Amino acid sequence: VQLQASGGGLVQAGGSLRLSCAASGRTFSGYVVGWFRQAPGKERQFVAAIRWSDDSSYYTDYVKGRFTVSGDNAKNTVYLQMNSLKPEDTAVYYCAAKRGTAIYIRENVYEFWGQGTQVTVSS
Repeated sequence: VQLQASGGGLVQAGGSLRLSCAASGRTFSGYVVGWFRQAPGKERQFVAAIRWSDDSSYYTDYVKGRFTVSGDNAKNTVYLQMNSLKPEDTAVYYCAAKRGTAIYIRENVYEFWGQGTQVTVSS
Protein backbone atom coordinates (compact mmCIF):
# COMPACT_ATOMS: atom_id res chain seq x y z
CA VAL A 1 0.00 0.00 0.00
CA GLN A 2 1.23 3.49 -0.82
CA LEU A 3 0.52 6.33 1.58
CA GLN A 4 0.21 10.03 0.87
CA ALA A 5 0.21 12.43 3.82
CA SER A 6 -0.99 15.99 3.48
CA GLY A 7 -2.52 18.88 5.38
CA GLY A 8 0.44 20.34 7.20
CA GLY A 9 1.08 24.05 7.45
CA LEU A 10 1.77 27.01 9.67
CA VAL A 11 -0.69 27.78 12.45
CA GLN A 12 -0.69 29.91 15.59
CA ALA A 13 -0.69 28.34 19.02
CA GLY A 14 -4.21 27.34 19.96
CA GLY A 15 -5.16 26.73 16.36
CA SER A 16 -6.13 23.57 14.51
CA LEU A 17 -5.01 21.54 11.54
CA ARG A 18 -6.28 18.33 9.98
CA LEU A 19 -3.78 15.94 8.45
CA SER A 20 -4.82 13.35 5.90
CA CYS A 21 -3.28 10.02 5.01
CA ALA A 22 -4.66 8.57 1.79
CA ALA A 23 -3.98 5.02 0.68
CA SER A 24 -3.53 3.85 -2.88
CA GLY A 25 -2.90 0.40 -4.19
CA ARG A 26 -5.32 -1.19 -1.74
CA THR A 27 -7.67 -0.29 1.06
CA PHE A 28 -6.84 0.07 4.74
CA SER A 29 -8.96 -2.97 5.53
CA GLY A 30 -6.99 -5.25 7.84
CA TYR A 31 -4.49 -2.54 8.74
CA VAL A 32 -3.56 -0.34 11.65
CA VAL A 33 -2.66 3.19 10.63
CA GLY A 34 -0.39 5.23 12.83
CA TRP A 35 0.79 8.81 13.00
CA PHE A 36 4.31 9.66 14.07
CA ARG A 37 6.20 12.93 14.27
CA GLN A 38 9.78 14.05 14.29
CA ALA A 39 10.91 17.41 15.59
CA PRO A 40 14.28 18.88 14.59
CA GLY A 41 17.09 17.15 16.42
CA LYS A 42 14.78 14.62 18.04
CA GLU A 43 13.84 11.03 17.42
CA ARG A 44 10.62 10.17 15.69
CA GLN A 45 7.84 9.51 18.18
CA PHE A 46 4.45 7.87 18.15
CA VAL A 47 1.41 10.16 18.18
CA ALA A 48 -1.73 8.11 17.56
CA ALA A 49 -3.05 5.06 15.76
CA ILE A 50 -6.34 3.61 14.62
CA ARG A 51 -7.39 0.05 13.90
CA TRP A 52 -9.36 0.16 10.66
CA SER A 53 -11.55 -2.85 11.47
CA ASP A 54 -13.30 -1.36 14.51
CA ASP A 55 -12.09 2.27 14.73
CA SER A 56 -10.29 1.59 17.98
CA SER A 57 -7.70 4.27 18.60
CA TYR A 58 -4.79 4.93 20.87
CA TYR A 59 -3.00 8.18 21.72
CA THR A 60 0.18 9.13 23.40
CA ASP A 61 -0.37 11.12 26.58
CA TYR A 62 0.91 14.42 25.25
CA VAL A 63 -1.78 14.65 22.56
CA LYS A 64 -4.65 12.94 24.35
CA GLY A 65 -7.66 15.19 24.48
CA ARG A 66 -6.31 17.46 21.75
CA PHE A 67 -5.83 15.15 18.76
CA THR A 68 -8.35 12.78 17.22
CA VAL A 69 -7.60 10.06 14.69
CA SER A 70 -10.41 8.83 12.44
CA GLY A 71 -10.96 6.94 9.22
CA ASP A 72 -13.17 7.46 6.19
CA ASN A 73 -14.04 4.22 4.43
CA ALA A 74 -15.40 5.87 1.32
CA LYS A 75 -12.22 7.88 0.80
CA ASN A 76 -9.84 5.26 2.15
CA THR A 77 -8.25 8.00 4.18
CA VAL A 78 -7.18 8.40 7.79
CA TYR A 79 -7.31 11.82 9.40
CA LEU A 80 -5.51 13.34 12.34
CA GLN A 81 -7.48 16.29 13.68
CA MET A 82 -5.18 18.43 15.78
CA ASN A 83 -6.72 21.05 18.06
CA SER A 84 -5.26 23.36 20.69
CA LEU A 85 -1.90 23.15 18.99
CA LYS A 86 1.20 24.11 20.92
CA PRO A 87 4.63 25.19 19.68
CA GLU A 88 6.01 21.88 20.93
CA ASP A 89 3.77 20.11 18.40
CA THR A 90 5.98 21.51 15.65
CA ALA A 91 7.40 18.57 13.68
CA VAL A 92 7.25 16.63 10.47
CA TYR A 93 4.28 14.30 10.75
CA TYR A 94 4.27 10.88 9.09
CA CYS A 95 1.55 8.34 8.58
CA ALA A 96 2.38 4.66 8.53
CA ALA A 97 0.51 1.39 8.19
CA LYS A 98 0.96 -2.16 9.40
CA ARG A 99 -0.96 -5.29 8.61
CA GLY A 100 -2.90 -6.93 11.39
CA THR A 101 -5.01 -5.69 14.28
CA ALA A 102 -2.55 -5.03 17.06
CA ILE A 103 -1.77 -1.38 17.76
CA TYR A 104 1.87 -0.73 18.47
CA ILE A 105 3.71 2.46 19.27
CA ARG A 106 7.07 1.12 18.01
CA GLU A 107 7.76 2.51 14.57
CA ASN A 108 9.75 -0.51 13.43
CA VAL A 109 6.62 -2.68 13.16
CA TYR A 110 5.00 -0.34 10.66
CA GLU A 111 5.68 -1.60 7.16
CA PHE A 112 4.49 1.22 4.95
CA TRP A 113 5.27 4.91 5.33
CA GLY A 114 4.11 8.07 3.67
CA GLN A 115 6.25 11.10 3.08
CA GLY A 116 6.14 13.61 5.90
CA THR A 117 4.10 16.76 6.12
CA GLN A 118 5.44 19.75 8.04
CA VAL A 119 3.44 21.21 10.90
CA THR A 120 4.71 24.45 12.38
CA VAL A 121 3.02 26.07 15.37
CA SER A 122 4.03 29.61 16.16
CA SER A 123 3.80 31.10 19.63
